[in-house]
Amino acid sequence: MAQVLVAIGGLILIGAICWWFFAKHEAKVGRATMEGDHQVATVVVNGGYTPSTVVLKKGVAGSVKFEMNDSTACLSHVVFEQLGQNLDLTKQKTTTVTIPTDQAGEFNYACGMDMFHGKVIVK
Repeated sequence: MAQVLVAIGGLILIGAICWWFFAKHEAKVGRATMEGDHQVATVVVNGGYTPSTVVLKKGVAGSVKFEMNDSTACLSHVVFEQLGQNLDLTKQKTTTVTIPTDQAGEFNYACGMDMFHGKVIVK
């Protein structure tokens, strides 16, 4: 009987792992709000990035604010490789990244260990 229970538990665990890594999960998309003549989007850092995708309007000065609510070492930095930025999010509650909006495109970002990802879309 114990072997059957262990086998069932193992199958449930395998199913959960497969779902976590291979199932399609919907990502929330955030939009920027206008603050004067500048657009600003906020990403909450708490066990990941929420929303993980942010849309900015092309041609309007824009930035993304990272609001740090997590003490995990992995999420303590945000790296915008395309912009050459590696920012420490633990120094202040909110860290702002200026995003170039002169051309349409995507700017990917990740945590310091490249485990959590997000992107900023300019269109």
